[in-house]
Amino acid sequence: MKVLIITGELAYPLIKDVVSKSKEDIIVHIADNTQVAAFLTPRQIIKEVKTCFSDQLNEIDMILVPGLIKKGTKEITKELGIPTFKGSTDGADLAMVLNLIGSVDLSEDKPADKLIEEEKRKEAFKFIEKFENDKENIEKLLKKPNNILIRNLPVGEDFPMRVLSEIANAPFLSKEALINKCQYFVDSGADMIDIGMAAGEDFSDKIPELIETLRPIVGDRPLSIDTLNAKEIKVAAEHGIDFVLSLDLGNNSEVQEVLKEKDIPAVLLPTNFSQGKSPKSPAERVESMHQLIKDTEGLRYVADLILDPVNSSSIVESIIACHEFHKTNPAPMFFGVGNVTELMDADSGGVNVLLAGIGMELGVSILFTPEESGKTRGSVYELATASKMMFLAKHRKSIPKDLGINLVAFKDKHKRNDIILNELDGIPQVQREKPMKFIRDKAGSFKINVEYGTTVQDSRITATHFRKNKADIVIVGNSAQEIYEEIITKELVTRMEHAAYLGSELQKAEIAMITGKEYVQDFELFKNPDEFKK
Repeated sequence: MKVLIITGELAYPLIKDVVSKSKEDIIVHIADNTQVAAFLTPRQIIKEVKTCFSDQLNEIDMILVPGLIKKGTKEITKELGIPTFKGSTDGADLAMVLNLIGSVDLSEDKPADKLIEEEKRKEAFKFIEKFENDKENIEKLLKKPNNILIRNLPVGEDFPMRVLSEIANAPFLSKEALINKCQYFVDSGADMIDIGMAAGEDFSDKIPELIETLRPIVGDRPLSIDTLNAKEIKVAAEHGIDFVLSLDLGNNSEVQEVLKEKDIPAVLLPTNFSQGKSPKSPAERVESMHQLIKDTEGLRYVADLILDPVNSSSIVESIIACHEFHKTNPAPMFFGVGNVTELMDADSGGVNVLLAGIGMELGVSILFTPEESGKTRGSVYELATASKMMFLAKHRKSIPKDLGINLVAFKDKHKRNDIILNELDGIPQVQREKPMKFIRDKAGSFKINVEYGTTVQDSRITATHFRKNKADIVIVGNSAQEIYEEIITKELVTRMEHAAYLGSELQKAEIAMITGKEYVQDFELFKNPDEFKK
């Protein structure tokens, strides 16, 4: 196949080098008087091809244009009669695109690398959906000792790790707050919802209403309760709870019979909190867990060897305990990921993925987390995504990379091959000499704010316009562009520096809305990297 690649002068050396080993017959052509490939237009490309390849048009099978050009390629295809598609956004990825010709349908509108990512993502979710809907296989897997059914949800080592999200301090929340929190977790991808009770308190009288309120929101998902209070466990069991967190050597004798009678599985802890006992070493944890399993024989359970925070007792010891337990007992295991993320001053994303990967290797079945601090906001979504990543990696027998699903949020997977602008060396470079003098815009001023919803789609940016210090209109939208276009349309800005300032602040607000960062007008979203060096 003969492929014509149209590019600019600056990108030409990179493109030429990248495609040099392609199996296709490649022609790389520099568009006349064009340094930056992304600035090309369909009309320019049509003119260029007609001028330079008029006698070869019948020989060219496909044209690839820069992935970053603004418009689509339909006009080029129609005019030249040659299928024309967008290549990759980064020239370094063109080799990958060329290798996939014939196996992936390229697009006239979307850059090839983005299209390939979308296809890989679709395939990943298709594989998981097919697995989750294979009832015959699920029934077969549930007969194994390492899997159990909680309500209608298959849980165990042979299934994707299930994410259990806790509504912490549920008895203290208003009905509206309870519903909103639960809906947020459901929307974030939680497989199970937990009613977090208050340690040392007895709110058994509130449990029937809590279950009744949450059941319509969780739907078919299992609903659990997190308490060691025997009375609360009994009341929850009588009112349809699906799963109990937790039984230990102190409370098991009081509640195990009602759980067995109603066939409600429970998380088992190797502790005796009623006596203040909590084993530390891996051997002690495993021994206590085996004792509790023996004492509760006949009860369906998930084992929690207790994941410790970093440098508290020892996260390493707790991981070893899980490993040692799993050697002798294939039962589903519980991983309290929130114990680590909530007690570490780091963004939760990378931590959650790493812990999910460790959990997958250990044979963990349930990943448990609340979202009680700003730094852990989004943990349920992160764990739900990480669970899918690890399930795919496990089945593909691969590392968790290039799966079609990822949690790369603040950095990029690939380092761009930036083109060095040597040809521009002779052009003067200038820097700001001094700050501009502030002059108030006669059209008025703006107060910008972000209203955070349970999801990014539910969130919005507001720009309140003030004329003579009195608010007269509020412009709302889900992106910076929506708002600044309306500001311009309504002629609410007259000074260039004010327009530039608004664009900068609105973009900051949009980034904050997407990432969950707190937005405060005129303050930076992220720390200056130099601050970390002090």
